[in-house]
Amino acid sequence: MAKYLTNLSYKAIQIVCWLILLATTSYANSVACFTSNIGQFCIELFESHTPLTTANFLNYIHNGSYTNGIFHRSIPGFVIQGGGFKIVDSAAGKSLATVATLPPINNEFKISNTRGTVAMAKIDRQPDSATSQWFVNLADNSGDPNNLDTQNSGFTVFGRVIFDGMSVFDAIAQLPRTSSNLPYFATNESQIPIANLVQIIEIAVKKPTGVFHESVASFAVDIGDGSNILEVKLRLIDSDPELLFELDSGSMQLLSSRPENVATYLPQSGEVLIPTVMLGPTIMINNVRMQLVNTEPLQFALKSYETGN
Repeated sequence: MAKYLTNLSYKAIQIVCWLILLATTSYANSVACFTSNIGQFCIELFESHTPLTTANFLNYIHNGSYTNGIFHRSIPGFVIQGGGFKIVDSAAGKSLATVATLPPINNEFKISNTRGTVAMAKIDRQPDSATSQWFVNLADNSGDPNNLDTQNSGFTVFGRVIFDGMSVFDAIAQLPRTSSNLPYFATNESQIPIANLVQIIEIAVKKPTGVFHESVASFAVDIGDGSNILEVKLRLIDSDPELLFELDSGSMQLLSSRPENVATYLPQSGEVLIPTVMLGPTIMINNVRMQLVNTEPLQFALKSYETGN
């Protein structure tokens, strides 16, 4: 056992030294969960890659700009877009108003516009013009024919739709549209009622320690000395007789600041303790315990967890 722990400690030191050389500014990812009149979806925000863009998006959420907002553009096979208009109450009843915009932000293009990613809209030939409008990619738009990774200096991807949220956007793409591509629920009335627009009802921002999506658990972890926090991904590789996860070494980043919620690695016992893991829009498990069972490659077995939100 002593030899086992010595080898493990040496490997951990190697990993930390390597990561320090590659360190980039990074933060814990928030998850924004939207309730709409067509379904619920969650967006994991890539704060570690696009801090300016995600901070801008969160500002619009927190100031109420996106609550009662609508999706005003639907192009099947391409994008669903929102953030430009919201439903407001007036003397004449409910009507549409434009979202009051904050100052435009600098472009932070780094991640490809593949299906399920979320990116900022902007003005043609003005890379640093993004304000409130954002869109979800319905297809891989990184290359031909749309070239969103190269057009206008690249459209900044700042998040991804997680869990089963893409079913919501695929459903929006199936709705009828006006000549200006505004999606709406079918109606027999000559003028589309406000109630028939695709509306965001409420938004909740959550900060779980980790997210489990598409068989990958991602989280930030204190490796045991209190000063080195790593962002890691563990992929589920086996479920019989127990859930077994393997570290994706290429996913690791050393964080420059400590997130609000982090997991803890205990080198003496080889345990990883994760306070909360998000499994779905309304599903959270707590006090997750994982045990290191192999070092080449690094693999962890799920030992216990508690249910609850």
